Amino acid sequence: MANDTVLCEIDRRGVASLTLNRPAAGNAYNGELIDGLIDTAVRLDREAGLRCVVVRGAGRHFQAGADLKFLDHVRSAPAAENHDFSRRTVAAMRALERCRVPTIALIHGGCFGGGIGIAAACDIAVAADDAMFALAEVRWGITPAPIIPLLVNRLGARATGRLALTGERFDAALAHAVGLVHEICPATELEAAGARFVDHLLLAGPEAVAITKKLIAEAVDTPFAGIFHDRIVDEAAARRRSPEAAEGLASFREKRKPAWYPA
Repeated sequence: MANDTVLCEIDRRGVASLTLNRPAAGNAYNGELIDGLIDTAVRLDREAGLRCVVVRGAGRHFQAGADLKFLDHVRSAPAAENHDFSRRTVAAMRALERCRVPTIALIHGGCFGGGIGIAAACDIAVAADDAMFALAEVRWGITPAPIIPLLVNRLGARATGRLALTGERFDAALAHAVGLVHEICPATELEAAGARFVDHLLLAGPEAVAITKKLIAEAVDTPFAGIFHDRIVDEAAARRRSPEAAEGLASFREKRKPAWYPA
C-alpha cells in the first residue's frame, strides 16, 4: 500500500473491506486517495480466493467529492501534473468498475462528485435513508468528465443529464429512483444490509460469478477506451485550469454566489 488513505483488509471468507480513510476531510479525494484506490485495486487483483469487496467511508461521510485545497493546487500545477491527475482519476474509477469480483458500496452521510462515481463503479450500492448526494462540479465551473461514462452506463443519459447539469443535491429516494443505489435502509441497518448481499454472493459459485460479471461488462458498450478516454482526461484537466473553475471554486470556498449567477 502506498499510503493510508485507503485501507483494505481481507477476512477468512475472502471478503475484502475497503475503507476510504480521510475522515477529517469527509474522505474527499486528493492525489493520495486516488493513488490508494489504484494501488488497492492492483493488490486485490492478485489476491487468491477473493470473493467480493465492500467499500465504505470512515467517519461521517461516504465520500465528499474533491478536496478543494487539492483542486486549487492541481489546477495551478504544471499542465503535465494536472493532466496526469485526470488520467489517474479515470484509472481509479475504471479499476474499481473492472474489479474481477463483485463490489458493494455502503453509502452514508455525504456522497458527492467522485463519491457518486465510486458508488456507480460498484456492482451493488446500498444507501442509508439519510444519505445525501450531489454532482456539484458544474457549480464550481468544472465537469465530472472522469465519471460521465460510468454514470451514463449505470443511470442512462437522461438521469445523468439532470443530475450532472443542475448540480442539485438529492436524497436517497431519488438516488434509488434513478438506479444509483439498489436499496435504502435505516442508517443503523446499513452494515446488516451489506452483510446480506455478501451472503448472497458467497452462496454463488465463484467462477460462475466472475464469468457473469465479465459477460455483463462485455455486453455493454462502455466508452472508456480509445479517443473518448483521451477526451475525458483532457477535458477534466483543461476545465480545472479555466477562469470559470477559478471563480466557481472561490465562490464555494467563500460561501457566496458565483459571478455568473444573475443579480
